[in-house]
Amino acid sequence: MNHPDDLARLRHEYADRARRLAESDIYSAFNRANLFAIQSRQRVTLDALRAYGVRSFSGLRIFEMGCGSGGVLREYRWLGADAVNLFGIDLLPDRLRETRQSLPETGLANANGQFLPFPSASFDLVLQYTAISSILDMDLRREICAELLRVTRPGGLILSYDFWLNPTNKQTLGLRPAEIRQSFPGCDIRFHKITLAPPIARRLVPHSWPLALLLESLGLFNTHYLAAIRKL
Repeated sequence: MNHPDDLARLRHEYADRARRLAESDIYSAFNRANLFAIQSRQRVTLDALRAYGVRSFSGLRIFEMGCGSGGVLREYRWLGADAVNLFGIDLLPDRLRETRQSLPETGLANANGQFLPFPSASFDLVLQYTAISSILDMDLRREICAELLRVTRPGGLILSYDFWLNPTNKQTLGLRPAEIRQSFPGCDIRFHKITLAPPIARRLVPHSWPLALLLESLGLFNTHYLAAIRKL
């Protein structure tokens, strides 16, 4: 089933967001609050993968749904993934061109998550980082999750990193554990509540990185879940 209205809204919202943030460093590694969030997420991600026996990305086929300009795929390349084994799709061709410039060997496609252009059981590791929360149509979300599960090999993993709460952005809808469990039936799922609320991090991290770490460790003000989903 097609969902043209929500997909059109997504394309418009992503393009508008890119224009709004063109001169901003909010998602730059030189922004200390963003660097704090990235490093915290990477630490929890590696711990979650280690718990499932993953010790290296070498040889693993890795796919990201909604790869944007390639920031997450570049992280995995830096962590040891083989460039030729990285794949991604995105709705916006301009963002894919940016990814192609930094990762020329990566397999990329202009597509939406409802119809992934890959055979079943194609990947060892499937990623979605803050993509599903941008989709407001619940049927479309379920169809995308089914596609992510389809292209994951048995025994493979899906990593979902997304907001469970983002009250200031009306173009998003939080992705909570109950929905993840329903969307990936029959899977082994482990949840990690992470990422200190960005408004708090932006105020606190420039003054005290250790205090921000302590506050994040409490989990009370964390806005995302990293779900490690193993396809059985």
